[in-house]
Amino acid sequence: MSLQQRVAVVTGGTRGIGKGIALALGRAGARLVVAYRSNKAAAQNTLRQLHAEGCEVFAVETDVTDPSKVNLLAETVLQRYGRLDILVNNVGEFRWHLLAESTLEEWQEILSSNLMSVLYASKAALPIMRRQRWGRIINLGAVGAERAFGQAKISAYAAAKAAVVAFSRSLAIEEARNGITVNVVNPSNLDEKELTLDEARRIHDARYPIGRPPTAEDVATAVKFFASDEAEYVTGQVLNVSGGWLL
Repeated sequence: MSLQQRVAVVTGGTRGIGKGIALALGRAGARLVVAYRSNKAAAQNTLRQLHAEGCEVFAVETDVTDPSKVNLLAETVLQRYGRLDILVNNVGEFRWHLLAESTLEEWQEILSSNLMSVLYASKAALPIMRRQRWGRIINLGAVGAERAFGQAKISAYAAAKAAVVAFSRSLAIEEARNGITVNVVNPSNLDEKELTLDEARRIHDARYPIGRPPTAEDVATAVKFFASDEAEYVTGQVLNVSGGWLL
């Protein structure tokens, strides 16, 4: 699944799942743009790691909940590389709160981070991808989002992720004739320690039928497939990367 000379944008690409995705795409040969909101230290650390791996990468500070800034991100990528092939919408804020105890502002922030950011970035990338007649949009959902799952204290998050799936499937239909595929990867909860695959295999976690916790590398492998030429005929699909959790 070579991505040689493809230009890939990963939002929230400097830590956690986003960092793992950037590493996987970079190792496959993609020229990377990692977008981050404010943590410059994390961005610099990720850039050092990616450069050490031989990846071509630069970072852009932006706010994907602001459409004007997302448009500027797309323009920056276009000016630097002349194209934009792969968009990974990874940003998604998560909070625990009962609806009765949350404010409308908190709800709007969750929807803006998880859903509207996907809309803004996709809309900014589409004109470029249409001109190329080639594009890959991969959106990050959450396990069970394709079933519109429900769980206490995450009503805003669950609603946003279910909407991401519906949005992605609709966009996949709209853009199929333009050579653009749109797919969703639904990861299960990742450990904030950013476990390597070898480390995860040494840990028993009874929550997952497969017997171990997930890693960013697990999620990144699925993203890399959807971004590849090999996935040309795969669009509008949802892939749960969960080790069997919530089956």
